[in-house]
Amino acid sequence: MSILLPTNLQKCPSPSLSLSLSLSPSPPPPIHSPSPSSAFSYLGTRRRCLRFVTSSVASLQSSVANGSAPAAVVVERGQIRLGLPSKGRMAADAIDLLKDCQLFVKQVNPRQYVAQIPQLPNTEVWFQRPKDIVRKLLSGDLDLGIVGLDTLSEYGQGDEDLIIVHEALNFGDCHLSIAIPNYGIFENIKSLKELAQMPQWSEERPLRVATGFTYLGPKFMKENGIQHVAFSTADGALEAAPAMGIADAILDLVSSGTTLKENNLKEIDGGVVLESQAVLVASRRALTDRKGALNTVHEILERLEAHLKADGQFTVVANMRGNSAEEVAERVLSQPSLSGLQGPTISPVYCKQDGQVSIDYYAIVICVPKKALYESVKQLRAVGGSGVLVSPLTYIFDEDTPRWGQLLTNLKL
Repeated sequence: MSILLPTNLQKCPSPSLSLSLSLSPSPPPPIHSPSPSSAFSYLGTRRRCLRFVTSSVASLQSSVANGSAPAAVVVERGQIRLGLPSKGRMAADAIDLLKDCQLFVKQVNPRQYVAQIPQLPNTEVWFQRPKDIVRKLLSGDLDLGIVGLDTLSEYGQGDEDLIIVHEALNFGDCHLSIAIPNYGIFENIKSLKELAQMPQWSEERPLRVATGFTYLGPKFMKENGIQHVAFSTADGALEAAPAMGIADAILDLVSSGTTLKENNLKEIDGGVVLESQAVLVASRRALTDRKGALNTVHEILERLEAHLKADGQFTVVANMRGNSAEEVAERVLSQPSLSGLQGPTISPVYCKQDGQVSIDYYAIVICVPKKALYESVKQLRAVGGSGVLVSPLTYIFDEDTPRWGQLLTNLKL
């Protein structure tokens, strides 16, 4: 076990006292012949350091014994630290999202765990396992992080220092759900209530659930008043546990459900513990105490919201004959799919005929979602639109960022 020491202890004149305490042997100090006064100073300083370390160890052991972690403090440093998943689909999607927001993660070496974002010069990116991102947010080693809501809920355990800045980053969609065999005594079980009421379960023979979510699982069962349940910790291919006789049910993340079906398992009504996707989370202490953290979050949030609001939206431009902008507006708004975000933008198209400038056409600009694109084009043509142009939207910046106001309210600022 290693114990981090404060900066003043890093100056202790002993090679065995550095940045951490370890059980491994240390090299002997260099041989020298100090004067009596310097030797007395050396020993006195070392004793004070050792007394402080002994006190720190005792305090840490007491905290662990009481089931509580030592309170984290905001350590002074110049850089804001953003934690990103180090591998897997979540890692790639997080970097792609930042790239779409014109925030480019620059990693000199793919084996390094630290990177930079040139557009945010005061920010460092640290690649960590998702659960370690949550833990380091709580310890103060990270200030911001992108993780799945499932990971945040499991390892954050409702800690008030963790504050969700953006709850829907549009990737990593899945849900945490209970699944049972589709055969044997479970063949006709279709709901959580029916599962709980099966006569097989007792204090001596509880329902055995294999899961990696040892906080959310028991919490969910308790909230639903389900007794006689025993959870076993497991990682990896949980779907095999019921067939092997290790468990009666599993609690695991489900995306498409294909893996469950291929292993003859099924979900049940009322068995979904949590709907999850990627979220941007921050340390409340860092946002209020660390210089520059709030400004950095504001910029990241504005970029995220502008991009995510534009995702799946298209700009449609068309020309239309008319006597006035009002007349054209009435024709456009008579169609249900042509209202746009706040209404169509209509402006005159100036033409020169026989040496005279005239207005025969008006340009219509609207924003439509992808799923309504073709129908919108058909409706535009039906009311006289021509020369229809379509292009995808990249950003939609509102007058204000809605989640920014919510964040300030949560921080009581």
